[in-house]
Amino acid sequence: MSRLDISPYLIHFTTGDNYEDAFNRLQKIIQERRLIAGTRCIKGSYPCVCFSEAPLATLPGGLVNEEYYSRYSPFGIMVSKQWLFAQGGRPVIYESDQDYNDLSETHRWRHVLYELRENFYPIDFTWEREWRIKCDHLEFDETSAKIVVPDSAWAERLATEHRTEQDYLVAHYTLIFDDIIAEQHRKEFGWTILTLRAPP
Repeated sequence: MSRLDISPYLIHFTTGDNYEDAFNRLQKIIQERRLIAGTRCIKGSYPCVCFSEAPLATLPGGLVNEEYYSRYSPFGIMVSKQWLFAQGGRPVIYESDQDYNDLSETHRWRHVLYELRENFYPIDFTWEREWRIKCDHLEFDETSAKIVVPDSAWAERLATEHRTEQDYLVAHYTLIFDDIIAEQHRKEFGWTILTLRAPP
């Protein structure tokens, strides 16, 4: 059954001080075809790659909100839940610190603090709808991942800069090989790009 509040996909957002910084990090991730794990905000300092299961259409007004502070940039890598689950990814477990101590060591990397005690400021990150995978890095390719950018202008820039890089590489190969062989080293941009905002 299709529902607007449920997505079969997960998104890992790049970080950055601004759009340009986040875009450059996205390009590096695409080039390396892997996501590097981090330990920030993970109790126990387990290395994990983090994702959100928030549906793509809800992001501009929610998790990725330009009108208010958001630590998430509108650039990211999208994979299916089915694919990440097969790699070992799981939804996090929103629980108290006491519950963390009760968890098996094999599950503690999934813990996210959740406290709704009376007379205390609530600690609630359930709106992030987080998934994690415990690893040092997560490899992906065009068949397992898609790219997320803010709008069609950023999508075109991503594709254009790839073509420019390939033109440069082919030009260098022509110094060694003939034009036909040099052109065989060109790598096409095979990624599917999704945008958060529809064109005006």
